[in-house]
Amino acid sequence: MNATVESLKGVDLRAEIDRLRKERNAVILAHYYQAPEIQDLADFVGDSLDLSRKAAETDADVIAFCGVRFMAEVAKILSPEKIVVLPDLDAGCSLEDSCPPEQFAAFRAAHPDHIALTYINCSAAVKAHSDIIVTSSSAEKILSQLPMDQKIIFAPDKNLGGYFNRKTGRDMLLWPGACIVHEAFSETELLKLKALHPEAPVAAHPECPAYILDHADQVGSTRAILDFALASPAETIIVATEPHIIHQMEKAAPHKRFIGAPGADGNCNCNMCPYMALNTMEKLYIALRDLAPQIEVDEPTRVKAKTALDRMLAMASATVGAGDLGAPKVTGD
Repeated sequence: MNATVESLKGVDLRAEIDRLRKERNAVILAHYYQAPEIQDLADFVGDSLDLSRKAAETDADVIAFCGVRFMAEVAKILSPEKIVVLPDLDAGCSLEDSCPPEQFAAFRAAHPDHIALTYINCSAAVKAHSDIIVTSSSAEKILSQLPMDQKIIFAPDKNLGGYFNRKTGRDMLLWPGACIVHEAFSETELLKLKALHPEAPVAAHPECPAYILDHADQVGSTRAILDFALASPAETIIVATEPHIIHQMEKAAPHKRFIGAPGADGNCNCNMCPYMALNTMEKLYIALRDLAPQIEVDEPTRVKAKTALDRMLAMASATVGAGDLGAPKVTGD
């Protein structure tokens, strides 16, 4: 790969990507955490599930997902007939890595009276072992439809699960995973930054630890953070999530100042996702040129994972309640 990337010096990558996009009938997706140059050429920029749903609605033959592996898997789950490529197959996720499917299945089997409410930041195999998938924006609404005495496993993010435990008064059993990006924020450095900008509200992702969320004026998904930043009358806003989202904020509100929440070293460089950074313009071009690396999800896994995703989509849209769905059954497989 490196040798191939080296050979692309002098190539007009933007023009070549546009050419291949048309030739391949491809749609390019970019998560908010991607580099600005990738965001700016994408057909859609957004949260992971929203991107996959938008791609599914297109007549594209190819989905080039500039994000991480679990996101591309969701695109394949929702669009099995389309070719899905990920510019770098090593673009993983610390949350996904924290929850190996075999260990999760064994954990479920050890708690047969619990249902599994699983954050979308996990592998397709873990989704297939789950009852309901949730996103950071849908979890509270889905929880409101489940009886308070229902025993729940929440995986893989202990910080997100802890946030919803505190907010809803539940006592979900938490899988001990965490996002390395959101764990890197420093409470001490954040307080110093707030002292320098006392009028600046803090918008934080619920993947952050409680000691960061305790200082936040708004807690929500990447989309919710973006909406808050644009709607807030504040001229300066502190953003506690992966800092590449600030690119969209600056494009939409160039008159405002957006400051990334600092890490322990006093800046936000350590809070850039190393997995997201693996996707580059060169690798995107190669992925479209070679239609590789492709994301594959075997059909039994895809069907089970889609069932958990569909249950989330139904409950999040409030078209059905928990009673209409029936109590999710523990599969143990």
